[in-house]
Amino acid sequence: MRLGRKPLFALLAAAVAGAGLVGLTNASAATGAPITGIAGKCVDVAGASAANGAAVQLYTCNGTAAQSWTVSTDASIRALGKCLDVSAASSADGAKVQLYDCNGTGAQKWTAATGSRLVNTGSGKCLDASGNSSADGTRLQIWTCTGGANQQWKLPGATATPSAPRTATPTAAPSATRTTTPSAPRTATPTATPSATRTATPAGKKKGVSTWQFTGLSDAVHNVGAGWYYNWSTNNDSMPASAEFVPMIWGSGAVTDGDLAKVKSEGTVLLGFNEPDLKEQSNLTVEQALALWPRLEATGMRLGSPAVAYGGDTPGGWLDRFMTAARQQNRRVDFIPLHWYGSDFSDAAVGQFLGYVQRVHDRYNLPIWITEYGLMNFTGTPKYPNTAQITSFITRTTTQMQATSYIERYAWFSLPAVGDSVAYGLYRDGSTPTPAGEAYRAAG
Repeated sequence: MRLGRKPLFALLAAAVAGAGLVGLTNASAATGAPITGIAGKCVDVAGASAANGAAVQLYTCNGTAAQSWTVSTDASIRALGKCLDVSAASSADGAKVQLYDCNGTGAQKWTAATGSRLVNTGSGKCLDASGNSSADGTRLQIWTCTGGANQQWKLPGATATPSAPRTATPTAAPSATRTTTPSAPRTATPTATPSATRTATPAGKKKGVSTWQFTGLSDAVHNVGAGWYYNWSTNNDSMPASAEFVPMIWGSGAVTDGDLAKVKSEGTVLLGFNEPDLKEQSNLTVEQALALWPRLEATGMRLGSPAVAYGGDTPGGWLDRFMTAARQQNRRVDFIPLHWYGSDFSDAAVGQFLGYVQRVHDRYNLPIWITEYGLMNFTGTPKYPNTAQITSFITRTTTQMQATSYIERYAWFSLPAVGDSVAYGLYRDGSTPTPAGEAYRAAG
């Protein structure tokens, strides 16, 4: 979308989100086994429940599936098809550990440290049995590492330990992927050839904003703490602000000598076509986009793929066909911009969103920018979440995106909370955030 227009594509995007996208299945072929801790008790999923938020506790070892854990190659630890997770991606002492859909965030990454400790990489804190207790039912939590007996763990096979999380490095070779169906076979998928000099994570803050013109724009960009911003345009001549501006070639009409010269004068990173898969937006076929792409490459800027409205993880979808052909034609794509809008306003929305992001990353093995995301339902009521729902979603997603290495940048839709964007925007003017704006300001 662009320049304050309401998200027309959300009719489609919301339907996709409403289908209940979930986390990923086990990526390891290893056989599960117990993890034991203080007094030889086992790490156990309470009630053998596979529900999101199921408590993880100490319990007498009994050989059940609730105590069968697999250390995966992505540094996650899994049981019952889900991941060992720190509740709300918290870094506070005493934050409870739970079972949750796998989403690849720091809250689900664990490394083995000296003294048989398990350190959560998102928080830097240790897996800990509450109160130094070995009683059945003792909840597990994270806590500042002390080296105590309640932080000593023996992993499956005694020698199997999780590896440190690895930042995905784009390569020219196709990567393995997970499809939207968790049990589906893994298949080879396209990866466009990136330039080695353009794949480093950009300096500065991850947090940014999408915005159109409104009174107080520059002050609001500063107040919210955005490190970057964009406006669906080639320039910010009428919208200057104290943050990095990232230009966009919105559609075919902007592929001109003048516009391409302008974006080169604006910075070093360029966003590709906006929602080419929608008639209401840039409305390009894959073939049309590919024919224009060499002109974007010729700017020499770090280049993001076209940002599809939905289905970025779908085999044979618009983005998949573009990336397949780009690889075949040796075209350059340095990162993937994504849009996501969810119509499920419950706590499950966080996993739905992050699960989608990870599936796209796994499919193309390229860094991710989330250039539009939010909660909106254009097919039913209520159309927008309430204050508690939107602030919780912002807090939890930004915390996890900050901890996820392959997510380079993200931008909420949108900065202005004026006119028809009051329900989801962040700022009423340069210094007056909405509750959503306050939550977003606290991020990053």
